[in-house]
Order: sequence, then structure tokens, then C-alpha cells
Amino acid sequence: MSNEPHFRPEDLISSYTRRQAIEDGVLVDLSEHQITRQHWKLPVACTATVWAIIEAAVGQRGQDLPGILHDLYSMARLAVRRAREGERLVRFTVLISGRAHQLKLHIGPGDTLAPVLTIMLPNED
Repeated sequence: MSNEPHFRPEDLISSYTRRQAIEDGVLVDLSEHQITRQHWKLPVACTATVWAIIEAAVGQRGQDLPGILHDLYSMARLAVRRAREGERLVRFTVLISGRAHQLKLHIGPGDTLAPVLTIMLPNED
């Protein structure tokens, strides 16, 4: 068995980076928000679909962005604490505007291979 890598950089046909996904609006970077930095040490983004749910709730009675993100992050952190060691994907439920939303949090390598967090709907990847 050879120790040579299965793929070389020149074998790559195309790639879509996290940065490109944020620039294209496929992902929304949440790392700039103070509440995000209070909950996570890693960069955090969510899919545009999750962001649409958050945006729709902002401004409704008793709802503001920091509060929604706090609730979302608190539930995600509880799921992370319950997860088995090494698990890279956790599922959790969060109430936003009185409605339960099933979400998942994925930890994986970002563009520089450093760990990043992505929040998405169960059917997204």
C-alpha cells in the first residue's frame, strides 16, 4: 500500500469556499455580532434560509437580533454538551417567535482548515 496522497492539489477541478458562500449570500457570517463572540470562540455562519427565519422574527413583539441569537446559541451549546466526543454534527430545537425550529450545527474545517461552525436546517448541508 502506498503512502502517497490520494489526491493532489492539481487534481481539484473546482472548489467553493466558505468566503465565496458568504460573499454570494449562501451563508451569512454571524461572527461580527457581539453576542456571537460571547458564546463561541470559533467563526460562526448560518445558511441564508436560517437567516431568513431570524430576520422574519426580528422586530416582532419581544424579539430582537441579540435575543434570538442568544436563544439559538444557548440551545446549540446544550446540544454540543450532550454530544459524543468527536461528533461533528449536532441537532437541536430552538423557539423563535413561539415556533419550534429544528436546526443543526456542524463543526468542520474552514477555508484555512481551522474549525468553523455552520448553523443550518436539517435538510441543508
